[in-house]
Amino acid sequence: MTRAFDDDFKYGFSTRGVHAGQRPDPTTGAIMPPIVQTSTYVQDALGTNKGYEYARGKNPTREALERNVAALEGGRHGFAFSSGMGCLDTLMKLFKAGDHIVCGENVYGGTYRLFDKILKNFGLTFAFVDTRDPQKIEDAMTAKTVAILVETPTNPLMRITDLAAASVVAKKHGALLIVDNTFASPVFQRPLEYGADIVYHSTTKYLNGHSDMIGGIAVLNDDALAARIEFATNAAGAVPGPMDSWLALRGTKTLALRMRQHDLSGRKIAAWLEQRMGAERVFYAGLASHPQHALAARQMSGFGGMISVDMGPQATAATVLGRVRVFSLAESLGGVESLISHPASMTHASVEAARRDMLGVTEGLIRLSVGVEDVEDLLADLEQAFKGV
Repeated sequence: MTRAFDDDFKYGFSTRGVHAGQRPDPTTGAIMPPIVQTSTYVQDALGTNKGYEYARGKNPTREALERNVAALEGGRHGFAFSSGMGCLDTLMKLFKAGDHIVCGENVYGGTYRLFDKILKNFGLTFAFVDTRDPQKIEDAMTAKTVAILVETPTNPLMRITDLAAASVVAKKHGALLIVDNTFASPVFQRPLEYGADIVYHSTTKYLNGHSDMIGGIAVLNDDALAARIEFATNAAGAVPGPMDSWLALRGTKTLALRMRQHDLSGRKIAAWLEQRMGAERVFYAGLASHPQHALAARQMSGFGGMISVDMGPQATAATVLGRVRVFSLAESLGGVESLISHPASMTHASVEAARRDMLGVTEGLIRLSVGVEDVEDLLADLEQAFKGV
């Protein structure tokens, strides 16, 4: 299993982002970790190797990424995957038929699709609840509950889960608390510090930050649990190639810098949208008008660049989506470029329409991923896109 270097933890966050989990190449002195592009490793003798046998199990470039992100999250063990969904699917392989998982009702559409359309066919059962209320989590627990899975902030409604309270419920019932930290990133939120057992990300998003790779990663502290995940990772094989690992590792070096700009611009754009559309239509935890702003401020050090807006009729949303010029109409998030999307037909298209309506993922909802461009240009773009709306 891949552990963060012990001495990484004595440094500040930005220093860890640049250096944690990696050292200059001992052969050449290269400051960047080599891209070890190989599928297998020559063994010294029968039963004797240098710690590597086959690249599905281990790859030095992948290990550098795993150590780096583990250090950023304050965890001991990291496991990288070929996608965020590959990561989540492998984590679910910790469980067996008959096990029960309590899941936030407003999660990424792909998470709901994996659980409701695939894994329940293998005997896992799921309860989808509003995790804003710890009592609703408690009420959903059963004797067979093995895990609680939450996003915070949620995609796309920016709801907040009290991680410390959720951890109390999980520990009371002997269940794992698994947290998707993709939207906040370890810059602004570190769920392990609030009692989470496993934190995971789509590294495609903020950790990479450049929209040029697909990946996922899970971080945790428990040695025995890490051994089980290591076995499942090797057995199932949803691992990233060395190039994607290297690209994500390049991204984490500037993560702290990028997240500061995402946050600064996100706050300004959210304030503009609130003034333009009204507080009840804008979903951003950094706004004082957000009903969970105090909780978000307590467990997050920043609020990032993810904002959703209810435009009302679908036609109004379509008008704005069709007018933007600096924002690009596309799925995904967390890159240096600003994106705008329509969750009902993109990220949550696999969620039944009635369920989307119940949650508030309406046909008029749009989601912004605020990039690092000049915020004045982003505001001007929104100004012209919203003209007459």
